[in-house]
Amino acid sequence: MGYNQFCPIAKAMDVLGEKWTLLLIRELLCDFTRFNEFQRGLSQMSPTLLTKRLASLEKQGLVVKRKIHGQRGYEYFPTEACRELLPILEQVGIWGMRWARRQLSDEDYDLELLMLHLQRSISPADLIGNETVIRFNFRDLSEYANWWMVVKNNDVDVCVHDPGHEVDIYFNVDLKTMCDVWMGDISYRKAIAEGRLQLVGPKAMINNVESWLKPNMFSGIPPAEAIVNPA
Repeated sequence: MGYNQFCPIAKAMDVLGEKWTLLLIRELLCDFTRFNEFQRGLSQMSPTLLTKRLASLEKQGLVVKRKIHGQRGYEYFPTEACRELLPILEQVGIWGMRWARRQLSDEDYDLELLMLHLQRSISPADLIGNETVIRFNFRDLSEYANWWMVVKNNDVDVCVHDPGHEVDIYFNVDLKTMCDVWMGDISYRKAIAEGRLQLVGPKAMINNVESWLKPNMFSGIPPAEAIVNPA
């Protein structure tokens, strides 16, 4: 049920205001097109609700649904109307970095989402050679504490089982620290100096880690407290 107002903000919220909708648009604008890819980025969203939201976005003209040629299933592509939301999402992210980070709870540190973001942040062009194997050891976790990333040419695969390849670099870290590093709340250098992160591997890879495992796009935006009450 809509807001029943002619205000353009109200009409926009009729389309965008339901739970999960903007995060689904985030996934679409990250060039993900398939249902299982959306599920990875929105793991707490039920498949039924995901199907409903995709149908709603299609009806509103934000998504085009196409059959996958020669396969079962569909792909979903953002329309121009959807792409115009990118700067709006960027501003929401900037606002969140400034004003909402203090509301983070332990439940917000989602391991699977972190690994998805890290996978997306790998820059294969900045790694040496055709294949690089990265292992993450989360020392504070009892389940799924070990993860591997295999970067081969331009492909990045993530798994929780040893792929049987020699590891090039190890990340020994706790979940919160790795999230904080990726978010830019703490630098790699500081996390290492404080003993929160240990990198084991070639010095060249360690010294250039930010070039091939890039922080998120909002890294460097200080929280509001740092602006209002600078140290």
